[in-house]
Amino acid sequence: MYEQISHSLLNEILEELQPNIYERRRELQHFYTRLGANFYAIHNLFELLYGQRDDFKFQMTRLVEALVRKYMNRSRKLKDLDLAREKDHNWFLSQQWVGMALYSAGFAGNLQNMATKTAYFQELGVNLVHIMPILKCPIGKSDGGYAVSDFRMIDERVGTLDDLQAIAEEFNKRDILMVLDVVVNHTSDEHEWAQKAIAGDKKYQDYYYIFENRDIPDMYEESMSEIFPESSPGNFTWNETMQKWVMTVFHDFQWDLNYSNPAVFIEMLDVILFWINQGADIIRLDAVAFLWKKMGTTCQNEREAHLLLQLMKDCCQVTAPGTLFIAEAIVAPVEIIKYFGEDAIIAKECEIAYNATFMALLWDAIATQNSKLLTQGLKSLPDKLERATWLNYVRCHDDIGLGFDDSDIRAAGYEPFAHRQFLIDFFTGNYPGSFANGAPFMRNDKTGDARISGSLASLAGLEKATQSGNEQEIAIAIDKILLLHNLVMAFGGIPLLYYGDEIGTFNDYGYLNDHDKSADSRWIHRPTIDWERAELRKKQGTIEHTLFTALKKMIAIRKETTAFADFNNRHLIDTNNEHLFAFMRFDHNRPSERVLVVSNFSAEAQSFDLQTLAHEGFGNSVELTDLYSGKRPAIEEGRLIVQPFHFYWLNEY
Repeated sequence: MYEQISHSLLNEILEELQPNIYERRRELQHFYTRLGANFYAIHNLFELLYGQRDDFKFQMTRLVEALVRKYMNRSRKLKDLDLAREKDHNWFLSQQWVGMALYSAGFAGNLQNMATKTAYFQELGVNLVHIMPILKCPIGKSDGGYAVSDFRMIDERVGTLDDLQAIAEEFNKRDILMVLDVVVNHTSDEHEWAQKAIAGDKKYQDYYYIFENRDIPDMYEESMSEIFPESSPGNFTWNETMQKWVMTVFHDFQWDLNYSNPAVFIEMLDVILFWINQGADIIRLDAVAFLWKKMGTTCQNEREAHLLLQLMKDCCQVTAPGTLFIAEAIVAPVEIIKYFGEDAIIAKECEIAYNATFMALLWDAIATQNSKLLTQGLKSLPDKLERATWLNYVRCHDDIGLGFDDSDIRAAGYEPFAHRQFLIDFFTGNYPGSFANGAPFMRNDKTGDARISGSLASLAGLEKATQSGNEQEIAIAIDKILLLHNLVMAFGGIPLLYYGDEIGTFNDYGYLNDHDKSADSRWIHRPTIDWERAELRKKQGTIEHTLFTALKKMIAIRKETTAFADFNNRHLIDTNNEHLFAFMRFDHNRPSERVLVVSNFSAEAQSFDLQTLAHEGFGNSVELTDLYSGKRPAIEEGRLIVQPFHFYWLNEY
């Protein structure tokens, strides 16, 4: 959009920068086109956030300079990829994408070894790999890689930038997308900026929230919640050297960045573009809900946080439009949907967001053996934008939070506090008859709240069943694992596996013997892969072979099923059976091509009256076939019979 004031400023900025870019002006053709198209939005957002400052024009110039510089540093191959993705702007909504998240050290020892494991991803069918944080962190104060002390240096314990570039090249050959983390909310207290602040440099003290006394921190804390009440209570930490208080929302060694300072925004945008230029197809933005702090609020989900993300997106659209953002915002459904942006169609903030609500609801259904809360919770989940998608997952590196809406819990027939206590007890193995081996995380004695840690196999009962040698219980646990994965594969979005789940990796209790990890139960499900055990995936009759082969098959069928692409082409089905969860998927280009997904969370066989779908014309005059098994389902007197912990992907033939 052309607008005189903003474009007059842009002309001034470009004139100022012209001597540095004149010789390469021809290769900037696409950059200038995108900058002209996006600058009105960029200027407006930057003015909304920083227009009251005397140095506004100077900071605006620095921002444009950063965009030009990073574009000029972008390789020809990546620029060509940008152009291709601009032409096929819905490319990431395809059913072809299946992801895996992993720690490089736990998966392969280091980045160099990981480059040799890419055939493993192809064997399984994974073509999107999220490499968990690899940037330099202090030993013992890393928060699993999320306390960064250098945003442009890879931690020497996992490798080098050359190792990452080798992975990027290998992934590119095999059409595998690379996802990298950028921790945007905070730095380690050992970061250069924090160290300069500690040394008294006012410029870098303004990069953080630093206060002379407790007056202002106390006012902030009147409305802020505690993220880690057990290990890091409160939101501020006293720094003895500075003799000042620092905002530390997560851990006392993680200093929150002050985005009311435009220099911080420009620095972090430059970091994001640096990693995009290393070959990242997707950037996961960590802790985005916390980006803007405002006294009298929870300091989460503030409007300015969304403006910052919109500004980041518009800037990246200029320099690297083929790159996507993932919003790591584990917040209520009504809030998380906002991180796609407020445009009715286009994701103006992040194209992808974690569907944490869906994940937690799946575990509720496993514990209760019914889909009441699952169905109710998903009815309350707002529709996503057309050009945005979910990451659907069963487990990840983090805990399982029970942040269901209380009104949904009541609508499902439960009392909220008692139901959450049941789930905590159940998955930590403290409920009579529980099959789960989990651990509580961040139990809050004030509220009785807690979250849950544990690997998928251990929470689903496979660990206990294997230890007892009960073959029937082993089979049931495997069925539950596949039941859960069927839903993340078919629901709509990008399924994200967690490394080790494909071979049934159990809890790793070794973290209890590590002083730096023992206080954080999440390390129980951050395993080191036993590659000798992984070889058992090739041996029939083993648990590893059963799981790996089933997931491989599931992934292959998903990729062939166009109805599983993500274009808001799903609607829930009322089965009149609380143990069954069902929804219909349809090809958005050919709506008559449909798949009925039915899942049974009960230990007993359940039935579903297919006549309830007569008004949709589904299955009236044709045979139904299960895409997963290739067989026709059991139907008795018009009722579909679903065996315990089994599922169907039913198509009309």
